[in-house]
Amino acid sequence: MALRLGDIAPNFTAETTEGNIDFHNWMGDKWAVFFSHPADFTPVCTTELGYTSKLKSEFEKRNVKAIALSVDDLASHNGWIGDIEETQGVKQNFPIVADEKRTVAELYDMIHPNETNKFTVRSVFIIDNNKKIRTIITYPPSTGRNFDEILRVIDSLQLTDNYNVATPVNWKEGEDVVIAPNISDEDAKVKFPKGFKTLKPYLRLTPQPNK
Repeated sequence: MALRLGDIAPNFTAETTEGNIDFHNWMGDKWAVFFSHPADFTPVCTTELGYTSKLKSEFEKRNVKAIALSVDDLASHNGWIGDIEETQGVKQNFPIVADEKRTVAELYDMIHPNETNKFTVRSVFIIDNNKKIRTIITYPPSTGRNFDEILRVIDSLQLTDNYNVATPVNWKEGEDVVIAPNISDEDAKVKFPKGFKTLKPYLRLTPQPNK
């Protein structure tokens, strides 16, 4: 059965470039971005893993850990890391799961036979600190991911978890947000002391409440 939003992310044990892990224990009380790449020593994946390493401080600000996976073995991963560090100018700083038997890839439905039987597609799972899957994004092997968008989604999720708001189209950190329709204007005046603009009774904008 395919995983859905709100499901508990399946736990697994696996060998990684940073040692053996139990996934849930490895996460601890943090969020996780768990993503698959089609194969080691491939051009798009090399740029993706390098960029993710460069985002380490951004992930840490959001209480997030990154972890990647492919169906290559550990020796392949370790050999490839040298290429990533050389070409992308960054130290690899998060684990890559070695999933030669495809156990984890199948658990997370990362292999799409209509696209390729051999490799994982570019799956992304954003998992919160309660181990719930909050976002699932799937890219084809030929298209590199936008990790700035992944950060934007995390910002939205963490904001909307704590306030009765949603984020509108193309929202970025610091911009106005939408007040939930089930909040009355009277309650909104209390909850959002910065005020709000009513475009329609169901569409009210307010400054980001935690800024």
